[in-house]
Amino acid sequence: MLRIAVTGGIGAGKSTVARMLADRGAVVIDADAISRALVEPGAPGLGPLVAEFGPRILREDGALDRGELASLAFSEVEGTRRLNAIMHPLIRTEAERRVAEAQEAGASVVVYDMPLLVETGQQDLVDLVLVVDAPEEQQVLRASRAFPEADVRRRMAAQATREERLAVADVVIDNAGSTAQTQHQVDDFWDRLVTERP
Repeated sequence: MLRIAVTGGIGAGKSTVARMLADRGAVVIDADAISRALVEPGAPGLGPLVAEFGPRILREDGALDRGELASLAFSEVEGTRRLNAIMHPLIRTEAERRVAEAQEAGASVVVYDMPLLVETGQQDLVDLVLVVDAPEEQQVLRASRAFPEADVRRRMAAQATREERLAVADVVIDNAGSTAQTQHQVDDFWDRLVTERP
């Protein structure tokens, strides 16, 4: 089984590339989806977050107020470190479980969609690191459709730099152009490194 990490900065287009790989037959394990599941009421991540950041991160119904947590965790480096110290071990454990499950089910290609792969040193979970790259201002423009620009820039500042990600890349997908151009690169990658892999 070939294990591929897809990573990149906020707004780079990781999820788009992961979907394209899924369309080619890969099993996708989404770290963001795992993270969301881990902080649902009763899940193992919520209690430690409340203990660390206080009850103000909870809504009245007991669910996590993601915006409030983000404002606390990404406003300064120490807050981000505290968040990561809680969540990343939990995410890694669940990702490892899902990779093993996919292997047992006979999957030939597993894609680990992991935004913070470099920051958490999880390259050892995979055989190949695929970095989705785009200019930083383009990342800000895309991500600002979902988050306030100031929040996007804080998150970018807390992540690995573009250069740090490119330094660990086995493959780079340039996502600065059109969707069709990205699709062409993904198809070429799949045909060269997946289909033709011995």
